[in-house]
Amino acid sequence: MSIETVRQFFAEHAPELAIEELETSTATVQLAAEAHGVAPGQIAKTLAFKVGEKPLLIVASGDARIDNRKIRDTFGGKAKMLDADTVMELTSHPVGGVCPFGLATDLPVYCDESLHAFDEVLPAAGSPNSAVRLSPNHLAELAGAQWVDVCKLPESTH
Repeated sequence: MSIETVRQFFAEHAPELAIEELETSTATVQLAAEAHGVAPGQIAKTLAFKVGEKPLLIVASGDARIDNRKIRDTFGGKAKMLDADTVMELTSHPVGGVCPFGLATDLPVYCDESLHAFDEVLPAAGSPNSAVRLSPNHLAELAGAQWVDVCKLPESTH
């Protein structure tokens, strides 16, 4: 079970962090924001892509959208979202619970600048009804992530 790999990861790397498990699904940004009582942007969604033959994870603010041009400029190619089976295989996490912690394979992780709009963000914790609260910088540090600018925020899309 992937939440167990996340628990193990936090026990080793950040024992001060507690995984919040809820009775209701938090598999979408809207459901997670409502369940945790936070703004949708505070939900740190983890998206799995392949650029060329290289899989990677991007953690972004829940209300941000991937900007294809920024992706191409940053990673040198077109990003293709991975299917649920491939995501499960690479991360050990089901879609809706994907996070950059306790991964089954060593994937490059990138945090989008959109996360910096918040003092506290909530990425999933390996299952569709779990999350952890931490600062964007702590998230990036724990995930070994590089900061990138590959998203557009809602106000810049109008």
